[in-house]
Amino acid sequence: MNKINGYTEEEAKRLVDYVSTGKKSGKSLSGLFASYAKKTGRAKGSVRNYYYALLRCTGDSRVRSLLQGTELKAGKIIPFSEVETDKILKEILIQKSKGISVRRAVLNLSKGDDKLMLRYQNKYRNVAAKQPERIERLMRECGLKSGADEARARIEEEINGLYDRLAASLKEENKRLTTLLKRLTDENSLLRLQIKNLQG
Repeated sequence: MNKINGYTEEEAKRLVDYVSTGKKSGKSLSGLFASYAKKTGRAKGSVRNYYYALLRCTGDSRVRSLLQGTELKAGKIIPFSEVETDKILKEILIQKSKGISVRRAVLNLSKGDDKLMLRYQNKYRNVAAKQPERIERLMRECGLKSGADEARARIEEEINGLYDRLAASLKEENKRLTTLLKRLTDENSLLRLQIKNLQG
């Protein structure tokens, strides 16, 4: 069997046995992914992604052999409707606007369901990459500043900062020149007085 996410056939068998045994004893998939990741030194997300990728390889006879008698199967995925997609994206964008990462936002939305979390995350990334205008529209609908608005505000802030620095610099230069002019005026007056005394 070709490697999937870097796993060999032997590693695949170990994961299938581990998950199958764990599920029979009532453990959750999320918990099993976490414990298997800890046991093997892999990332939980990598274990989860590999597991679902493996379950989808039903056309491979070796995969079917690995899964035989385990009752492990990937449920049929029903795509999100456009309304559901907008609702999910709005929730993620609202959380993002509060400083929460996309990863944490999808974890909050999925209530710890790894499979759902992955679907939410993939949906967000896919729309953000392929339909940025949709993200902009949803941000406006939520009353959030869009990426373009934030960029514009940042540029204005930088221009204002530059103006303030230039104004302060000119003020200092003006002050220095005023002081210099006063000193030169005083010196000039003193010289005139000295010349007058010498002539008198």
